Amino acid sequence: MKLYQSVFLIFLIVVFDQFSKVFIKTNFFYGEEVKIFDWCRLLFIENEGMAWGTVIPGEYGKVILTVFRILVMPFIGYWLWDSVESEKSNFLIVAISLIFAGALGNIIDSVFYGEIFDQSTSTHLATMYSENNYGTWFHGKVVDMFYFPIIEDYTLPGWIPVMGGKQITFFNAIFNIADFAISVGIGILIVFNKRAFALPKDSVSSVFSNKLD
Repeated sequence: MKLYQSVFLIFLIVVFDQFSKVFIKTNFFYGEEVKIFDWCRLLFIENEGMAWGTVIPGEYGKVILTVFRILVMPFIGYWLWDSVESEKSNFLIVAISLIFAGALGNIIDSVFYGEIFDQSTSTHLATMYSENNYGTWFHGKVVDMFYFPIIEDYTLPGWIPVMGGKQITFFNAIFNIADFAISVGIGILIVFNKRAFALPKDSVSSVFSNKLD
């Protein structure tokens, strides 16, 4: 896979990610839900950018998280560039591209959205470039919208230890395109681990030739 192909893939993911977020933020009230199917919905929420809505406490917690992510990006970018230059597996290059694109998509929210948008509420649609922006640079919230409750409010049988009788929803995560890209990228690295980290054909041939010599 060529570098320009990887960059194009990253560009497409970031564009679709940002388009979907801006559309949801400016057309949905906070908490508004649109049911496409029982198991497929659009539900507008926002979070601080950590998994499962976790928040770093303190006045500068959000800034620390955002700056940390920005500092990590050059390392991911170098990993991608080096993998392309070394002609590593396409599985690896695609996976890194997806992770880079997803991280970049959510960083954009964290850095810019607090300054660009006003507050989303259950009665107010957010607008762009309002005088009443809801935050400052590096204090934006990440927009999520995809919700797939495949099994909703299911009561577990009473005979199950600890959890018996409790209601569960599977799958209850609400995510965006950037999150999905990161998850798929990590999934590729795990499921196709051997293919992703396989040596390039030239390297294998070289090692084999050296052994014969």
